[in-house]
Amino acid sequence: MKNKKLFFILFTLLLFISLFFTLYTESFGADPKLISTLKKAFEKIEDWLVKIATPAAAVAVGTGLLMKKFSFGDEEKIRTGKRLIRGSLFSYAFILAIDLVLSAIESLIK
Repeated sequence: MKNKKLFFILFTLLLFISLFFTLYTESFGADPKLISTLKKAFEKIEDWLVKIATPAAAVAVGTGLLMKKFSFGDEEKIRTGKRLIRGSLFSYAFILAIDLVLSAIESLIK
């Protein structure tokens, strides 16, 4: 009997606390502090990745072009240079496409 009372008290307390936080965030239209902190962190990471991707792609394409230029007829180096150029351009396009999709989703949510 004692366990049932304790369970009932804990259950109602948990229910009231969850109801309070649900109404609190809905009534003021705000996110909890942890969610807003995580959202800001992911936005910073996304911005950082886009800023770093441009010079990285340029360096990779430049390296691939120099590999092709100074291969001196070695077919393996020419193929490696072409793969490096193609891979870096596809990767950069993929990062830009992800940024575009995330921006579109964010604009639809707001």
